[in-house]
Amino acid sequence: MANHPNIILIMTDQQRYDSIAASGYPYMKTPTLDRLHKEGSSFSNCFITGAACVPSRASLFSGFYPHSIGVMRNGIHWSKTWVGDLKEKGYRCVNIGKMHVYPFDKPAGFDERYIVENKDRFLEAKNYFDEWDKALAANGLVKQQRALYRKRSDYKHALGAFHWELPERFHSDMFIGDMANWWLRSYPKTEPLFLQIGFVGPHPPYDPTPPYHEMYRDAKIPMPRMLPSDLEGQPRALKVLRQHHADIDHDSIVWSMNPSPEQLKRLKEHYYANVTMIDAKIESIMQTLNELGYLDNSIVIFTTDHGDSLGDHGHIQKWNMYEEVVHVPLIFWSKDEKIPAQEVKGMCQLHDIGPTLFEMLGMDHSQMEGRSLLPALQKKEWQPYSHVFCEEERDSIMTDAKLQTMVRSEDWKFVHFLEETDGQVYDLKNDPAEEVNLWQDALGKKIRQEAMEVLCEWHLQSNLQTQAARGSFIDP
Repeated sequence: MANHPNIILIMTDQQRYDSIAASGYPYMKTPTLDRLHKEGSSFSNCFITGAACVPSRASLFSGFYPHSIGVMRNGIHWSKTWVGDLKEKGYRCVNIGKMHVYPFDKPAGFDERYIVENKDRFLEAKNYFDEWDKALAANGLVKQQRALYRKRSDYKHALGAFHWELPERFHSDMFIGDMANWWLRSYPKTEPLFLQIGFVGPHPPYDPTPPYHEMYRDAKIPMPRMLPSDLEGQPRALKVLRQHHADIDHDSIVWSMNPSPEQLKRLKEHYYANVTMIDAKIESIMQTLNELGYLDNSIVIFTTDHGDSLGDHGHIQKWNMYEEVVHVPLIFWSKDEKIPAQEVKGMCQLHDIGPTLFEMLGMDHSQMEGRSLLPALQKKEWQPYSHVFCEEERDSIMTDAKLQTMVRSEDWKFVHFLEETDGQVYDLKNDPAEEVNLWQDALGKKIRQEAMEVLCEWHLQSNLQTQAARGSFIDP
């Protein structure tokens, strides 16, 4: 692997694992991601460390678990990242699109930032104007957003699924992709380059243009399962979360406690159509990178910050620890086979990206909690995780769980709710859909005991390992 390869990190926001055709989901139309998957190294068991945008991204860009850096929910101030270490190594560091540092406009270690944040910023810095806002205003356009969606007659039934009705080039993901191409073609070629491109879709509102939605009209998309026994067996905090989504329209979604099959079909069509829109923009970015010669010595990484429930288990969006939320795609690709075509099945976590890049560049990552994936990428001996972890602190949406923590092995999943008497235990070997909560069963109690021991050991190890680094990534 050549020294100082260009690093192109492409991230979406809230993309489920089952949204790439080449990963085994033939209803998807994702030719670009399919190519990256087939030609690169795809980690088929990658898990997030935080069940919302900010904790997941803060963990990814620090190499630490959320609790170690004190960023366990949205709205927490954070901006210190390992990007600055790449800059010191000689990289030109550029962000185009979403990073979700907070406040939004912090440098976060980059030389340049062209910021586009969530489509619907109602709670966090709602009066902040990003590059997309400015472009819309300069062209005399008014952004489709919650205040306007609320005036629609179908607002309470659409589940956040609407068509983008302004010119296609002003759709948030089209705009971000075009801005990335503009920067690459306008700025003098510079190497090494670290370019982070953050698409804001398929995060809601679920707003593809009509032609992309049309691609999924006849697609055989699996519908969400909402078994009464599953809903009844959920912990109290998750039942409150479902009701909260129905009562308050987060991200332009008025959720339903009993959505119809037609509503759910339309929701998923819109969501997956947005993924296909992003796929098309990734292809145009890859073409630009290739034309300009960047791909001759580049590592391209594709991932997301978390998934989306999309009705599974009766939930919408994130803030829970079901597979639809915590299991995400992760692909490493290079043009000249620096990275082999392979599927890596061992469990890894999203905050392993930083240590992997550091080891590629000969940089010290010993203080980070994430582990380097470089041995796996080089088909050398690699030790995957025996257990993966995810955390989420109480916020304005997950209101009734002071703290939820997931421990997952290959065979089971345990979700602990602090100061609550109930929780979740799933036998993943026999119940991969997580429909039977074994919390009170004999097997469940056995798993609970094992999981609590694992959880305790993890926290003790984390506390010991991060003593020297504590404070390094926390804003004063």
